[in-house]
Amino acid sequence: MDQIIAVKRLGELGHDTRMSVFRLLVKAGKKGMVVGDIQRHLDVSAPNLSHHIHRLIGVGLIRQERDGRSLYCYAELDALREIMNFLEAECCTL
Repeated sequence: MDQIIAVKRLGELGHDTRMSVFRLLVKAGKKGMVVGDIQRHLDVSAPNLSHHIHRLIGVGLIRQERDGRSLYCYAELDALREIMNFLEAECCTL
């Protein structure tokens, strides 16, 4: 992973609502969550939530899939692991 990607991902997680969305999706695990359920859990407006979801999608931290009329969101845990590995890569090398 390059530092620019790490900075962008961490920057998006640096917002309270986006961190809340991501943590909720981590809790949901592989089954993900329908956007409407995320909205109810976090008590945010639909346009506001849509904005934050698209920011997280843009840096690869979450993905969306449509199932009929339902739009599901999933945390991309591999993207989080990449950040952690990047931060730990040079641990104890000085």
